[in-house]
Amino acid sequence: MQKILTIIVVFVCSFIFVTIDASATSYTARAYILDQGANVRTGPGTQNSRLTSLGKGSYYNLVEDRTYADTNNYYNCNSDWYQIYYNGTATGYVCGDHVEVVRSYSTDDVAPQTTCEIEMSNLGFPSSYWGGLCNLKEKHPTWQFVPLKINYDWEYIIDEESACGTNLIYGSDANSGFIDSTCTAYDSGYVGITKTGVAYYMDPRNFLSDRFIFQFEALNYDVNFSGIYNSAVTSIIDGSSFYNYHLNLGTNIADVIVNSGSSLNVSPIFTASRILQELGNGETLYSLYSGNYVADANTHYGSLFIQNAGSANAYVGYYNFYNYGVSDSCVQSYGTAYCGLNYAYRYGWNSVNAAISGGLTQIANNYIANNQNTGYLQKFNVNQSNPSSIGTHQYMTNVAAPSSESATTYVTYSDLGILESSFIFYIPVYNNMDATITNSPGGAVDTPDDSKPSSLPISTIITSSGYKYASGYISGVAVATDVATLKSTIESVGGSSTVTIYNAAGSIVNSGTLATGFKVVVNNSSTVETLEVVIKGDTSGDGIINALDLAQVQKNILGTYNLSGAYNLAGDTSGDGVINALDLAQVQKNILGTYNIVQ
Repeated sequence: MQKILTIIVVFVCSFIFVTIDASATSYTARAYILDQGANVRTGPGTQNSRLTSLGKGSYYNLVEDRTYADTNNYYNCNSDWYQIYYNGTATGYVCGDHVEVVRSYSTDDVAPQTTCEIEMSNLGFPSSYWGGLCNLKEKHPTWQFVPLKINYDWEYIIDEESACGTNLIYGSDANSGFIDSTCTAYDSGYVGITKTGVAYYMDPRNFLSDRFIFQFEALNYDVNFSGIYNSAVTSIIDGSSFYNYHLNLGTNIADVIVNSGSSLNVSPIFTASRILQELGNGETLYSLYSGNYVADANTHYGSLFIQNAGSANAYVGYYNFYNYGVSDSCVQSYGTAYCGLNYAYRYGWNSVNAAISGGLTQIANNYIANNQNTGYLQKFNVNQSNPSSIGTHQYMTNVAAPSSESATTYVTYSDLGILESSFIFYIPVYNNMDATITNSPGGAVDTPDDSKPSSLPISTIITSSGYKYASGYISGVAVATDVATLKSTIESVGGSSTVTIYNAAGSIVNSGTLATGFKVVVNNSSTVETLEVVIKGDTSGDGIINALDLAQVQKNILGTYNLSGAYNLAGDTSGDGVINALDLAQVQKNILGTYNIVQ
């Protein structure tokens, strides 16, 4: 045995030149769908059969954080392809033209290693932020990131923001696991959202990418951009019905937005994005932007008009570009047109200038001056010393509005060639962000009933438990994890009677150390799925990483031993899809104590 181990060590040393990817944090990669109707296909290439199509703005987990080339060279897609999970455990491929990859970092227990990580740590960002921030810093050295310390526990914030009606999500585009069917709040296609859905959209670590970082940008007027603001605003609203309508009447709304922003110290790019978010591109809210009052079908005439305006004709010539006054309760009783224009009437917004400037004045005074100086904070009012303010005084109920507006801003900056300007981003950091956010079977905020298995998708149960899910496998399991620990952790999310664990020999086990090859049977009350445990580095299936695993990885590389299934995945410690010298070096250094394999 000593002779064999000597050979192994010599073999490892021959690969001493290999650079270890000492990634600071583990993460989940999701595909954000950029275009409505993006097709999912059976393979990477448009020659493959179409499985389904996806909604714009929806999110799907990647099977692996990598791309796949079109092997048949049928280039109707300008990019490579991503493999995603959709409809539960089903998988398919989406053209990269339609995808933005969003990486969610989740660990906060790593020491900084790189210069950037040390810088971010010194600024006050936990390690779970470093991966996203350092990726951005590498691409945009002029960008500055400022941690905005929120002195509340993450779990408390999510509880407050998960009250029914505080946040809504567009139903047709939402991940099914994000829809809270027990919440009856509804507004033109928007429905209730679960706690895990709220947590996803509120977690800044999910949006540390070029396209979504601008929801954290300060919203003040920047004199350095004064020369390009007009063209920037025009590029945002060009083609919209409200812009074209007034342009045809001789009023350039872009000029009004820029002038109002300059006088009120508010970014015109933010203002244009907000107006577009509220009015949309089409004519649905014609009454609000045209000055021509058209009553909704459910508008009530009579005492309300007499009390507030005298008659329906009083609303002609009034404008509301921000949807002010259009609350759910008002719309249910009187309709959108009445609610918005009654508000405009009461504030004297009887011209385009008055309406745009007046609405922006309210944003400046009521939000920006109220510690809500980013798009994120206007949606999620969390930077307050009074706990009763959390979840109140929020500009909109659409939970995805900050990321949507951010995407608009990013495209504008990119088209104008100013992405390398010295932007400053104020990014919230909460207390105890490693808390696991879970839904109950009965909705977003009720006390969980764990007396029976949850109806949550099995993939959601696993990932919400802090582990990693792939079809047929569960990973992200730390070395030396006890069987009972994994079982209780998953059942804290999925309810009791959710998990049965078998060892590699097929016997049920309730205690002892987990190992690669163990099987975790998960029941979510409607389906049962068997997931094989993968512990990176434990190729022998004994639950530890030692010389035996090192020998198996080496022999697999030499072709004298074959690792397959979960054991093959365990041998691919670097996660690049192949077992090679890099994995061998990582196993060896893990044994020596100079490197910890990322699970």
